[in-house]
Amino acid sequence: MQSVTIFVRDLDRSVLFYVDRLGFNLAFDARSQPKRPWVAVAPPDGSATLTLCQPEADSAECKLIGRATQVAFVTDDVVAKFREWRRKGVEFLSTPRLRRLQHRVRLASSGSPNREHPPIWGGVFTRFKDPDGNSFLLVSFDEVSREIEAHRRARAQQLESEHRAAQEMEIAKQVQARLFPQSLPALRSLEYTGVCLQARPVGGDYYDFLDLGHGRLGLVVGDVAGKGIAAALLMANLQANLRSQCVMASDQPERFLCSANQLFYENTVDSVYATLFFAEYCDVERRLRYANCGHVCGFLLRGNGALERLGSTCTVLGLFKEWECALAECQLLPGDTLALYTDGITESFSAAGEEFGEQRLCAALQSYSEMSAQDLLDAIVGAVRTFSPQEQHDDITLIVARCRDS
Repeated sequence: MQSVTIFVRDLDRSVLFYVDRLGFNLAFDARSQPKRPWVAVAPPDGSATLTLCQPEADSAECKLIGRATQVAFVTDDVVAKFREWRRKGVEFLSTPRLRRLQHRVRLASSGSPNREHPPIWGGVFTRFKDPDGNSFLLVSFDEVSREIEAHRRARAQQLESEHRAAQEMEIAKQVQARLFPQSLPALRSLEYTGVCLQARPVGGDYYDFLDLGHGRLGLVVGDVAGKGIAAALLMANLQANLRSQCVMASDQPERFLCSANQLFYENTVDSVYATLFFAEYCDVERRLRYANCGHVCGFLLRGNGALERLGSTCTVLGLFKEWECALAECQLLPGDTLALYTDGITESFSAAGEEFGEQRLCAALQSYSEMSAQDLLDAIVGAVRTFSPQEQHDDITLIVARCRDS
């Protein structure tokens, strides 16, 4: 209970009684209020308050003064509190005595008729009055005390568990953030950038820029099936596999991806998989070789406005032990723009339930085609968020790369 109202004749006298004699705290003082002054007092170890109200003379509420209330104060030791308050002049209606509380519970058991079992517990109680004759119960119920204490302990443990989980999630978020590229290998003919905006503190989307040596760059976008911590752990596993094997990517990209599939297959349970788009860009030749492993198609916007889809070349990673990889190749020209993304972009929904879709993504690419890679990325993400301003339900990951003029 948050608060209960007690009607009194003289607020000043009542405040002295509750504060000086009972040791209550003065929670709020509104005695200066002209029409209906009141004061809130609270036991020093309780959360509920008594609102002491002085009603207008001859009002119906005046008739409620001096009655037995339904308010009971629970204390660990009724006898000790009885002696303490009586020394301070509190009037008690009886000395503390033991009372047995009982309620009957009907239980049914197999093979026998219903029977009533009366759980019984003991409690010491007494009743005291304030200066206006309002009476209150002072009780000490062992069972009630145990229940209250158990509830407090359970609540404290729950809060501690929630706090610890929040701390661990924040650490996981910071760790995963470090798994994304922290630096960009310099290229003469390509400007590029990427972003991953997670729907939860951690997620299963992945993008990377791998320095393959000899002027070659690996661009990677992946999407691990699932969400949350489980997907984040699998994403970290996939990232470790790719980075540990990337030395062979430049000369043997098919073998590189087959090795990544084998490691991911061996390190995950059945039905777990990841879609992946891997592209190798040669800085000198401006050549792009890529493998689309069951991922959404990439887009290559030519400088003349033509749009090419970079579709699937092989199946997803992690589902099959025997796995074959196929590559496709295209030549990039100055002014061409490459966009790799996850379905969190195209499957963002408007308030009306409509998807952002490939068509809007292509339109954004064409509308902002003259921008730098970073500005173009920001414009596309801004368009998605404007279209879908409500809570984000999936990770949004995007890589944008523009081939520089000669």
